[in-house]
Amino acid sequence: MSNINRIKNIRKGLNNNISVDTITNFDHIIRESCHHLDSTENQTQSKANANGDCNQTQPRMPNIKVFSGSSHPDLAARVVDRLGTHVGRAVLKKFSNQETCVEIGESVRGEDVYIIQSGCGEVNDNLMELLIMINACKIASAARVTAVIPCFPYARQDKKDKSRAPISAKLVANMLSVSGADHIITMDLHASQIQGFFDIPVDNLYAEPAVLKWIRENIPDWRTCVIVSPDAGGAKRVTSIADRLNVDFALIHKERKKANEVASMVLVGDVRDRCAILVDDMADTCGTMCHAVQKLTEAGASKVYAILTHGIFSGPAIPRINAADFEAIVVTNTIPQDSNMRECSKIQTIDVSMILAEAIRRTHNGESVSYLFSNVPM
Repeated sequence: MSNINRIKNIRKGLNNNISVDTITNFDHIIRESCHHLDSTENQTQSKANANGDCNQTQPRMPNIKVFSGSSHPDLAARVVDRLGTHVGRAVLKKFSNQETCVEIGESVRGEDVYIIQSGCGEVNDNLMELLIMINACKIASAARVTAVIPCFPYARQDKKDKSRAPISAKLVANMLSVSGADHIITMDLHASQIQGFFDIPVDNLYAEPAVLKWIRENIPDWRTCVIVSPDAGGAKRVTSIADRLNVDFALIHKERKKANEVASMVLVGDVRDRCAILVDDMADTCGTMCHAVQKLTEAGASKVYAILTHGIFSGPAIPRINAADFEAIVVTNTIPQDSNMRECSKIQTIDVSMILAEAIRRTHNGESVSYLFSNVPM
């Protein structure tokens, strides 16, 4: 007799006066039947897994793939070396009519893809190359595509400062989103509100921890120095560094006649017989920096250093730096500096590849990146 029938017969007898032994027997049969049903269910589950039932498979953590654009292959090589992987295969070329051609040389289906491309050099070509690479990976079924843009292009065109002026940074944000980017990693945006131009997550990393480390290790009298902002817009950045070093800060107020041309500068603060450290997020033609070092020298500064996140150095920048009274001008390697360093011995670089690599690793593993806002990874 099956367990089910035995249970039914015992249940019929419950209406009568039954003995304790019968009730005990009833409980034992119920436990035995439940155990039998559980065993049957487990066997069915095992068969389903063995047959490759797609509903029973566990989600797989996608592998990481890192690709490099043509703007800064050296930085990409440093990042992948830190991550313990390699740069993904891709062919980047131009047709005879100068159209950009991108061919991804390996499968990215279901993978977590990171594309490293800085907004430097031929900015428009590099931006278009990045957009095409993002789209190529997206339509090749990549699980997620993250654009790693150490120097964000068109970041200075972030507001409508006069009639009929475009907000080009917003346009670049829209282009990145439409191309298929799921996430943006960048460093020291010219204006933090650019993050609000995106409807996708943006991680704006800071070079400040690496800058603080360089100052402590390379400037002997840093404890008595003055941190100087070359304009009012960088006051917040400068005060943050000054507070962490526990030193004084000063400010230079400037007025422009037009873009890339400074009309007048006024120093607010005391730098006499002290080391002055100019800090800014970027320098292009270096007109502001060279006027600032002249103003600081006239005010009695013993030495003047300049520390920048993005050293664009276009046009007459290098001759101006050579002619100016800088002790050193220090930039991060978000933009290639090899040719500039050959032409100017005052230029030094701070490597930020470990910050970018750690941000990629933490993003891939679903960890917080806020640690990087105040620490340099070892």
